[in-house]
Amino acid sequence: MAWLALLDDHWGWLVFAALLSMAEVLMPGVFLIWVALAAAVTGLVALVLPISLPLQLLLFAFLCLVSVWGGRRWYTSHPVDSQDPLLNDRTARLVGEIVTVVEPIDNGRGRVKVGDSVWSCRGPDAPAGTRVRVTGAEASVLTVELA
Repeated sequence: MAWLALLDDHWGWLVFAALLSMAEVLMPGVFLIWVALAAAVTGLVALVLPISLPLQLLLFAFLCLVSVWGGRRWYTSHPVDSQDPLLNDRTARLVGEIVTVVEPIDNGRGRVKVGDSVWSCRGPDAPAGTRVRVTGAEASVLTVELA
């Protein structure tokens, strides 16, 4: 580790930028890349201009803020289309599914079996064993209709 002390400051920033970039590839989250960009720019500025380490740290902090803010704005105005937009919305994925009533729907409330779990539901009165279609959801309560 003594060889690190022999490196100029700009090499430390560039190595840090490379490590952050690799971490972004291994754990994608579209965040570390902006910090890596700030580290790379800080390293290039330190290569060109003889600035002290405290000033480099201030520059890095400023560039982190600017790059993360800019990246966030860019992704807000250029959203990435998902191949599965309902991936994290389990209740929305259930719309259209045919499920079985396991506890009678009485006065508009009951329970249905979805896969290997049981969900609360709202819909027309129906005895246990009736097949119903999921038409919507509100929080974790499914809305159903007779199939």
